[in-house]
Amino acid sequence: MKNINPTNDFLHKSVFNLVSSVEDGLKQIIDRRTKGVQIRLEKVLKAFSDQGLGPQHFSSVSGYGHGDLGRELIDNVYASVFGAEKAAVRMQFVSGTHAIASALFGVLRPGDNLLSITGKPYDTLEEVIGIRGKNHGSLIDFGIKYDEISIFNGENIDFKSLELALQSSRKMIFIQRSSGYSWRPSLSIKNIEEICKLIHFKQPNCICFVDNCYGEFVEEKEPSEVGADIIAGSLIKNPGGTIVPSGGYIAGQDHLVEKACCRLTAPGIGSKGGTGFDLNRLVLQGLFLSPQMVAEALIGSDIIAGVFQKLGFEVQPLPGKFRGDLIQTICLGNAKALKLVCKSFQLASPVSSYLNPIPASTPGYENDLIMAGGTFIDGSTSEFSADAPLLPPYNLFVQGGTHRAHVKIAIIQAVIALVQEQIVDLPKI
Repeated sequence: MKNINPTNDFLHKSVFNLVSSVEDGLKQIIDRRTKGVQIRLEKVLKAFSDQGLGPQHFSSVSGYGHGDLGRELIDNVYASVFGAEKAAVRMQFVSGTHAIASALFGVLRPGDNLLSITGKPYDTLEEVIGIRGKNHGSLIDFGIKYDEISIFNGENIDFKSLELALQSSRKMIFIQRSSGYSWRPSLSIKNIEEICKLIHFKQPNCICFVDNCYGEFVEEKEPSEVGADIIAGSLIKNPGGTIVPSGGYIAGQDHLVEKACCRLTAPGIGSKGGTGFDLNRLVLQGLFLSPQMVAEALIGSDIIAGVFQKLGFEVQPLPGKFRGDLIQTICLGNAKALKLVCKSFQLASPVSSYLNPIPASTPGYENDLIMAGGTFIDGSTSEFSADAPLLPPYNLFVQGGTHRAHVKIAIIQAVIALVQEQIVDLPKI
């Protein structure tokens, strides 16, 4: 590899020009994503108006949370925005995994059959289902049968495999919208609509459950508007707008959401309990900010994809192509490059920039992870962050970004480090 020893100023300018040229080449998709903010924001504003949002809804009641007008309004707003019969937005959910687990345990019963059609689920759900870990009360421990298939055939959906799987009776089909830690495309709303339509045609009583994490506000519609019976996600991802400190949501058919809430609280209490800890304003303001934040994160992902592709790395998805979630995957090929990029991203973070990310065990994950995430909310992937299992082929999963300017600063830092370590050469612009 050619030895490059330019001055720091010259190198910075060269990398800046590379990033700028990629951004210029994405002008059309950037304009489209920017214009899409208005469509999504109008849904949020209409929901606020229809529900009569006022300052009185920012307060919470204490204790049991009975009669919390703010909580009830937030539930109704989310149901409206997501096109669902009912929604439950709760700070008591510690993560998206917790919200998903509550939905699974709340709806499924011993002897029921759960089928994942998007392959192996995200790591943190493996112990929930019981395909990994100790017997701590997983779905399988409770006598729920589990199967999985992958309906992905390259960039296409293999509906024949789905039809074959539906020859057996299923109580619930699990659909992971995001790519997660897989090298596959995320699902589009059109994909989800077609999948749900086929499932309901073959088995009318089968429940279509969509893990909606990383997908909110990426497209004009949500899965519950196109056939999903129940969906769940995290408030420290897309819908929290980078300012909600914790929590999750469940939305969908009334009776299914209530069953999930009975798992979160207790039968007889369900969705009627749980204080908002005086965080209602942040939950509502985060939802208001979300369409803009998601658009900026998507634009940042396109720029990341374009830059790293020009450096010779494989990326998924490709710059300017369809995105059904916020995640941008980069195949870095070796542990040194992976650690270097994570260190650079951390150095460009607003919080804890002085830390050097090192691989470590993380609750819910099978393998050691390396994470770059100097975020204001711990674990917030709506803010700019990146993580990866320390395993070949050393794929890095980048997500979030409150504004593309921050993403570009982090990219420049990372590319400079890769050039200085002679891992890559700068392409000619």
